Amino acid sequence: MATNSIEFRIHGNDGTTTERLPVTRLVMAGWTGRDPVARDKHIAELEALGVVRPATMPIYYPLAASRLTTAGVLEASGDDTSGEVEFVLLRAGSRLLVGVGSDHTDRKAEAISVTLSKQLCDHPVAPELWMFDDVIDHWDKIILRAHATIDGVRVLYQEGTLDAMLPPDDLIAAGFGNELPDGTVMFGGTFAARGGIRPAERFDFEMTDPVLGRSIRHGYAVVTLPIRG
Repeated sequence: MATNSIEFRIHGNDGTTTERLPVTRLVMAGWTGRDPVARDKHIAELEALGVVRPATMPIYYPLAASRLTTAGVLEASGDDTSGEVEFVLLRAGSRLLVGVGSDHTDRKAEAISVTLSKQLCDHPVAPELWMFDDVIDHWDKIILRAHATIDGVRVLYQEGTLDAMLPPDDLIAAGFGNELPDGTVMFGGTFAARGGIRPAERFDFEMTDPVLGRSIRHGYAVVTLPIRG
């Protein structure tokens, strides 16, 4: 199994450390909303666009670990890709860590295969992590937010609190059993895009903890590569 090694700053109650962590598995959890009515409405919208209904809910899409990156530039083939802000869980030995990333996806390929559409793109993650135990007591209050720069204008693209998503323990139990395997990174799902899913030349995302008064922010420019056959 291939391993991707990424350097993170890990923030805990005892201070901040910088560590290079091995990532052996990347998994994208989908259809993780707590509201079944909103979830089914979104499924129907995607079915109208040709996206196949998920076999299970939640569902777990396995990707190559090499697709995880902290780079500030993402190169994508064609202009049909876009990002989505999501919380990220990472198991490193005895520690469960939480961060924030973007599930960048090829929307044209999504109608063919959701797994393929995600595998075609790198998945940016912020180079900072929190200890999960430090936020578990107020998890539902954590805010995810994304801004997209479209035609030179920066707009609010997504925003919501984690009480709209399935709790991490439920996601882990449904997909992996007792705990996330060591070296596994899992993206935890996302909110609807304000104004609809659309491409952008830049995508900025953040996770804010209003209880502890801190945020993790990251962003990336999207470079569109031409498709010539």
